[in-house]
Amino acid sequence: MSRTRRRATIFGAAAASVVAGVALLPNWSAGAAVVDDPTVDAKTKATFQRLADAVFTDRTDALVDGEQGDRAKPLTNGFSGDVRLSSAQARTEDAALSTLDHRKDRLAKLGEKYSKAGTTVTLDATSVKGRKAKVAVTETTTLTYEKVRGGEPKTTGFQAHHELTFTADRQGDWQLTGIRDTDQGGLAVNAVAKPSVKATTADDTMPSAPRAATTKPAPANPKTLTGTALDYKAMATYAEKYWSTYNKDYPDYNGHGAGGDCTNFVSQSLKAGGWKHVPGYVYDYTKWFGNADIQSDSFVGVNEWSWFAQNSKRTTSLANVYQLDVGDVLQMDFDKDGSKDHTMIVTYRSPQGVPYVTYHSNNTYRRSVASLVAAYPNAAYYAYRT
Repeated sequence: MSRTRRRATIFGAAAASVVAGVALLPNWSAGAAVVDDPTVDAKTKATFQRLADAVFTDRTDALVDGEQGDRAKPLTNGFSGDVRLSSAQARTEDAALSTLDHRKDRLAKLGEKYSKAGTTVTLDATSVKGRKAKVAVTETTTLTYEKVRGGEPKTTGFQAHHELTFTADRQGDWQLTGIRDTDQGGLAVNAVAKPSVKATTADDTMPSAPRAATTKPAPANPKTLTGTALDYKAMATYAEKYWSTYNKDYPDYNGHGAGGDCTNFVSQSLKAGGWKHVPGYVYDYTKWFGNADIQSDSFVGVNEWSWFAQNSKRTTSLANVYQLDVGDVLQMDFDKDGSKDHTMIVTYRSPQGVPYVTYHSNNTYRRSVASLVAAYPNAAYYAYRT
């Protein structure tokens, strides 16, 4: 079935639901029987989990090339009765699949495809108040790179956390009425919501790094990876070891203020490869240090890290994101307001010159720069040679 026909199927079902709802309104207002506030037993929780799994599997599969990505009907179409999508959420999911379909097309033009994917969702907690249920889930997804040009890594993967809202109708059936991403970064490969941003205040003493182009091919700018004072392989090894299982020797900043754990994680990786502490006042961005007990703002803050990196001359700016190599750092400003919002480290570079980044918030392993550009074409990018 074509994308258009699939969307028409969902829209038709949603419209039918709306018509049915309108037809019932007079009976409700006339005092039709309403069940007591429903309870959520183990069976219902299991169905919540299965529906969440279907939602995020549909989103992931929309990025996959071939049969898996061209399923005639979304998995969520198989839910009805006691637990199902609301008509409004059905339309929202259709729009999400359409967005991801277009993202897949943009990726293909950049030379990247996924041959298969796997998504699993675990239910972390359920709270019920009256006729609403809040369900916290963790999504774990792995996508397999299709060998379009050769040299791509085998897979990319990520973890994402979501809160689903279910609302009980008058018959006591639960309808999925809302989905909220709860990770502060919001950069899952299959994410459709805009990432969160953090405002900051800067003055003339805080240097503004030049933006990097995202066009291909990029001018050659090779990096010397061996025989230097820094161990770039160690940086990549550290990041790929702790991308999903955090190092307990450092605090975890996910859920603690805007920005999440992304820069903290990159700083740890740089430290593992030889970056030395510059001790001093925590709020002095010309200092840089971090351990289990104390961290400078430049160790954990996106903009503060950039200011330190430039003032200390530990980095130089690259003209194009495709010049990045292992151990280099990429930052993004999603709304181009001058305040950088996210920090990532390159842990692999393909023979075709595509860098792959690993990061926290969302926890993500070897996502290509091409995937970021396809998902966020209007963001500002900043590339740092370390």
